[in-house]
Amino acid sequence: MRIVGGKYRGKTLAAFKGMDIRPTADRVKESLFNILAPEISGANVLDLFAGSGGIGLEAISRGADLVVFNDVSKDSLAVLKKNCASLKVEPKIYNLDYRELLNTIDVTFDVIYIDPPYKSAFGRDALSIIAKRSLLNTGGVAVFESDRPFEGETGLVKYDERKYGATYLTFFSPD
Repeated sequence: MRIVGGKYRGKTLAAFKGMDIRPTADRVKESLFNILAPEISGANVLDLFAGSGGIGLEAISRGADLVVFNDVSKDSLAVLKKNCASLKVEPKIYNLDYRELLNTIDVTFDVIYIDPPYKSAFGRDALSIIAKRSLLNTGGVAVFESDRPFEGETGLVKYDERKYGATYLTFFSPD
């Protein structure tokens, strides 16, 4: 796992050992940031299910002003903190259930990346809370990573969906 663009391009990141964690593949991350390029510089970014932090650290590398990381797993946050230390960055990091973070945070975002465990309903729930609390700025985008096409209502406007191997990225904007 590595940073694919920006200031820290090519920097290798610490990753989890074993098969329990599924970091976003470099080619998916590169495609995602090619799509999001105009939105990243100067943006407020939330990496909601941050894991080792690959998405948020990529955003920092590409010039985001504020990146907020959240993960419920202390093991994930230990790897994230190691990656932040190696890049010498000090972002905001939370160790909360995603619902608690979304229901209490007092910042709005230009980009929200949602990569929950694939077999959970956490992503759809997160999107609904984001819509209800108006956490996306005008022109902002929420990106949901999953192993299947997105179906259902969230209170946000689904405007694009891309497939990369077994990974789907679905893009939402505020109404």
